[in-house]
Amino acid sequence: MTPTPASRRPLDDLLLYRLSRLLSVAGSMVIRICEGRFGITRREWRLIATLASHGELSSSGLAEHAQLDRARTSKAVGSLVTKGLIARSHPAGDRRQVLLCLTERGRGVYDELFPLVTRINAELLGALDSDAVMQLHESLARLQRHAEQMVAEAVLPKADRRRRGAKGD
Repeated sequence: MTPTPASRRPLDDLLLYRLSRLLSVAGSMVIRICEGRFGITRREWRLIATLASHGELSSSGLAEHAQLDRARTSKAVGSLVTKGLIARSHPAGDRRQVLLCLTERGRGVYDELFPLVTRINAELLGALDSDAVMQLHESLARLQRHAEQMVAEAVLPKADRRRRGAKGD
């Protein structure tokens, strides 16, 4: 059944779609700098920036602060360790726990990349006057808190992440 014209609504009416498009366009500059100049992915940059601002963290703590799932965080951490940008260590007397921190080289990448990302953000916000920027920051903080509350209260189905055709299906 084809929806009636009155029931069709453009995606541009949806906040999440508009934010996704903004991130795609403006974020592409950050991605190009990360990949082209520093040889890291956007996700790896996020982990580097999180460690730079929070200090030494466990892998699960890093995933939580960066708001990434643990599997993707683990994969990115492995890549960053291989690139010499993150180091793993064990707290004294506890070989089971692993702590992550930036290496000197990782700190150098952060120190060089952060001002570039800051400049892109400042230029983007330059389209707004200072009152609009302040209102945007307040609105985003309010939306973040509300979204976190919605997630905490929601009863949502889990995705079936099993591979199709795997044994036992």
